[in-house]
Amino acid sequence: MTIAAIYDIPAPAKLNLFLHVVGQRADGMHLIESLMVLIDWCDTLHVEPRSDGLLRRHDTAAAMPADDLSLRAARALQATSGTTLGADITLDKRVPWGAGLGGGSSDAASTLLALNRLWRLDWPLERLLPIGLALGADVPFFLAGANAIAAGIGERLVPVEVEPAWFAVVKPAAGLATGEVFARPEVAERVAAARIAGFSEAIPGVDAVPGALGKTGPRLAEGFGTNDLQAAAEGLCPDVERAAAALSRTFGNSRMTGSGSAVFARAGSGPAPSAAMPSDWPSGWSGRMCRSLRRHPLEAWAGRGRGL
Repeated sequence: MTIAAIYDIPAPAKLNLFLHVVGQRADGMHLIESLMVLIDWCDTLHVEPRSDGLLRRHDTAAAMPADDLSLRAARALQATSGTTLGADITLDKRVPWGAGLGGGSSDAASTLLALNRLWRLDWPLERLLPIGLALGADVPFFLAGANAIAAGIGERLVPVEVEPAWFAVVKPAAGLATGEVFARPEVAERVAAARIAGFSEAIPGVDAVPGALGKTGPRLAEGFGTNDLQAAAEGLCPDVERAAAALSRTFGNSRMTGSGSAVFARAGSGPAPSAAMPSDWPSGWSGRMCRSLRRHPLEAWAGRGRGL
């Protein structure tokens, strides 16, 4: 069987416009509520089929781990589907690690979507989602392909229409491990507090109709809420606070995304950003002016033909 190679598969990053820790499961996993949006800061994957069933990584970045989420995603889909095909995967890593931008999860999701097409599985989204969730809580968001309110551990999603906007994003040199951030006492305090005042009234809940959430989405994106992990992250990495202060001086606002260490600021929604991205970051920091996306570039790549 001849299958054409697929080149240049995008894996976009995300921002958590707010992130609230609202509880903790018996297994220790934290429950969140968050507004997540896709941005145009992307990794690129090059994926080619193999007829011998082997899965190989060929990276352009020497520092990449040999067994990261993209390779694990390929192995999981191969095992679940029973295909005899394999793949060569090359990852051009642009989204920083340890940033809270979801880079690894996005790589995994794009790998699943690419191989779903490359191996001609044509599985629907509903069949890919459990595989993605087993890889990481953010993977279903990238598979689903739309900006969304996320709840549970991040797997319960309601699409939200958020108008495209500019975001200045800066990543300090140090990265942060998600587990270390969630283990901080500041997060335990948030769990004990359960919900901040007024939050339940502002968010109808993930079982509400998407249209109602869509109407509140732009307002939420412009200013509601906080990131409940930010204080914990600042305790581990003071540069998070330093980056947030620098963006606030330029744009009048700032917030950490995910579990950090990246911080972002809203920079308007017009044809150009409201101010220029600062360029005088310390050595090892990376900054980029990003545009939010309405949809994931591979949104239509989940098949419709074979069901569950």
